[in-house]
Amino acid sequence: IVRLLWHAHISWLRATIHGAIVILPQKGVPYPFPKPDKEKIIILGEWWKADVEAVVNQATQTGLPPNISDAHIVNGQTGAVPGCPSPGFTLHVESGKTYLLRIINAALNDELFFKIAGHNITVVEVDAAYTKPFSTDTIFIGPGQTTNALLTADKSVGKYLMAVSPFMDTVVAVDNVTAIAFLRYREPLHFPHQSLNTTPAINATPVTSTFMDNLRSLNSKKFPANVPLTVDHSLYFTIGVGIDPCATCVNGSKAVGAINNISFIMPTTALLQAHYYSISGVFTDDFPAMPPNSFNYTGNNTALNLQTINGTRTYRLAFNSTVQLVLQGTTIIAPESHPFHLHGFNFFVVGKGFGNFDADNDPKKFNLADPVERNTISVPTAGWAAIRFRADNPGVWFLHCHLEVHTTWGLKMVFVVDNGEGPDESLLPPPSDLPNC
Repeated sequence: IVRLLWHAHISWLRATIHGAIVILPQKGVPYPFPKPDKEKIIILGEWWKADVEAVVNQATQTGLPPNISDAHIVNGQTGAVPGCPSPGFTLHVESGKTYLLRIINAALNDELFFKIAGHNITVVEVDAAYTKPFSTDTIFIGPGQTTNALLTADKSVGKYLMAVSPFMDTVVAVDNVTAIAFLRYREPLHFPHQSLNTTPAINATPVTSTFMDNLRSLNSKKFPANVPLTVDHSLYFTIGVGIDPCATCVNGSKAVGAINNISFIMPTTALLQAHYYSISGVFTDDFPAMPPNSFNYTGNNTALNLQTINGTRTYRLAFNSTVQLVLQGTTIIAPESHPFHLHGFNFFVVGKGFGNFDADNDPKKFNLADPVERNTISVPTAGWAAIRFRADNPGVWFLHCHLEVHTTWGLKMVFVVDNGEGPDESLLPPPSDLPNC
């Protein structure tokens, strides 16, 4: 079984317009892990006292970072936090039974830790791809990511705290309110209360690294890891933020996001429409494969020019070509962990590390046997991640940071994947009843 997040992709509406897509195995096809007794969906998110549209509009007008959220939520409830009487979500379990938890991070701007007091859980799938099972007491999950994990209710009967807390290992402001939910064994009428031992420190980088390092593709005969072993396009993208002039903003400038120093400008004509009908003047296909200027990306960059280039520039891929993409974080203004999401494809995370990517030595350590397959990867703060994928899905596909603030700022780009041969390798025409914008 796999599970994905669906959500609104306009402005910040996905704060509340989101949910789970659950895809069951074909009839008669067993799970590649022991069948659970029950399955539960757990959606993590953020909550604002204000209208999120007003939050992002204010930030856009001022050019300043938007206000952080007021709380985190588990299935729509915060638990007891200041100014909110929420009772908190309760997951009811029965002793001896095993539950498949489908955990989704629908938060706008926060990578999160998820932990259940006194219980380990076994991770079996991320982002709709099975993994080699491994046991952990803490899940690290970025916005847009999903994780399936098995929980066995094998502890003393009682009530156990579930905690959702943020991860931030740099100077960027973050909502530091922990959401509290409960795991409750059904049996007793009266039961003791067991507090959560500890939540990870907000800057617990080693916890995130250990969790991501433990993720491996199942790579079985039925579920192979088809990692591209040859590369047609070797790309190196720097990712981060900058400062551009803004005559109407408070300080005469505004915060922006950029890939290879290009801040993406959304066109007024749909990119897919322009591609399908060959409408000129909407986008160009000259997005650079390498950074325009080479520098110490994770060094002291306080003296650098912070201004970016603006444009609607895409990178074109032939059908079925293979891509290796190194996403390199920078320390311009502030380093930060960036959960990067690719539309239209799963990819394999063949390597990651801290500091600058070493093109001579780091590829020697790539995992090309059983790297985790997913669609969103958290690029380490002041570090890098290398992914590979095969461009076998024709169309127009965004690559973007799944922190909504960064997407709003232009931290995104587009791959245009051309048609192959024949109708099975080509874009479908738009439906005859497609409404006009």
